[in-house]
Amino acid sequence: MAVDRPAYLAVARVVAPWGSRGEVKVEVLTDFPERFAWTRQLYLGEGRPLALEGYRMRGDRFAILKLAGCDDRRAASALRGQLLQVPVEEAAPLAEGEYYLYQILGLEVWTTGGEHLGRVGEVLSTGSNDVYLVRGERGEILLPAIAQVIRRIDLEEGRLIIEPMPGLW
Repeated sequence: MAVDRPAYLAVARVVAPWGSRGEVKVEVLTDFPERFAWTRQLYLGEGRPLALEGYRMRGDRFAILKLAGCDDRRAASALRGQLLQVPVEEAAPLAEGEYYLYQILGLEVWTTGGEHLGRVGEVLSTGSNDVYLVRGERGEILLPAIAQVIRRIDLEEGRLIIEPMPGLW
């Protein structure tokens, strides 16, 4: 059974205050950083709304955000380590064959030959491709999320069908 749809998706994590005017430096957690240009509100923790007043990117992985009500360095420091989120309904649309991590977590993994391998417990980002950590009776299996291995993802049935590669386990 797949993981339930979350209410929010994390788009950034506050790493530090930036300057003296209450801006925060964030690690960008979304594959769609351009969303900061049109997002008007972010949510902290269990849904505490914060208006996004401005942003600028600092490379590919970081951004500087100005949040309403965060007007000095002390207020910005209090946000360190916090996740900034958007409602899942505002998630950027994905192309066919792309999935959000929450959709993959918890899927039951089966081979094309009908063997049950377990359930996706974690998704590891490796740079070149994601790797699904499957926990089952064989222990832990690392599955590369590549077309040669992943044959079908059926969210309705909560299944991920794979074609085992030689040496996979």
